[in-house]
Amino acid sequence: MDFPRRGVLTLGLLALLGASPLGASPASAEPASIVVASTTSTEQSGLFKHILPAFAVKTGIAVKVVALGTGQALDAARRGDADVVLVHDRPAEDAFVAQGFAKARFDVMYNDFVLVGPKGDPAGTKGTDITAALRNIAAAKASFVSRGDRSGTHSAELRSWKEAGIDLPAVKGEWYRDVGQGMGPALNTASALNAYILADRGTWLAFKNRGDLAILVEGDKRLFNPYGVMLVNPDKHPTVKVKEGQAFIDWLVSPEGQASIAAYRIGGEQLFFPSAGTVRAP
Repeated sequence: MDFPRRGVLTLGLLALLGASPLGASPASAEPASIVVASTTSTEQSGLFKHILPAFAVKTGIAVKVVALGTGQALDAARRGDADVVLVHDRPAEDAFVAQGFAKARFDVMYNDFVLVGPKGDPAGTKGTDITAALRNIAAAKASFVSRGDRSGTHSAELRSWKEAGIDLPAVKGEWYRDVGQGMGPALNTASALNAYILADRGTWLAFKNRGDLAILVEGDKRLFNPYGVMLVNPDKHPTVKVKEGQAFIDWLVSPEGQASIAAYRIGGEQLFFPSAGTVRAP
């Protein structure tokens, strides 16, 4: 009779495969994880380092952040290279939803943009009017650093030049430096050149290499900077981890997640302000 031999063979295969005869899951199963494509400002400001440990403890889900300019982050999501996208360019976010790459956008938080420049302010920009400040910079041909990376900050800068009535392609010269980098490296360049730059307040507050730079323009309502989060549409990309990605979004907009965002401060100053409660669907 060969019945006992089949039993031995079966047990031997189970041993080789690391499975128990009862079908228990291997102890070495990988933990749940998601990829979040996000802006450089959320990473370089230190926000993710502050909030992600609390999310991991709550859910057991690990988050890998891919920090890019908003345009690049949205492109990564369109390719299916991320499960969730968290960015700050409302027109681009609305287009992302309208194109079917996400089914809804959720407000998460906001802060503002600030115009940073030399403390001596050679172009005479100081105040609360960003359009007047940019007109003065263009007229003086004062050194200005642009991220130039299709980020949310870059988009806000270009909108501000347009609102100021400045035809940037026609007037920019050596005084306007387009660096094609994230907020931190762009601020380093501005510090080295003692130049003006538009920055998000969160990254500026976390920035250490300020040199002779200071905030010169703030408080203009046109500098409002909202952040939104979206789950990549699994109808476009079936590999999207829907359950885990939605768990991250749900936590961000929950009272616990919003409190964690509000609690992040540098030097006693709050970097981001919770704004959950709005959903925009196509």
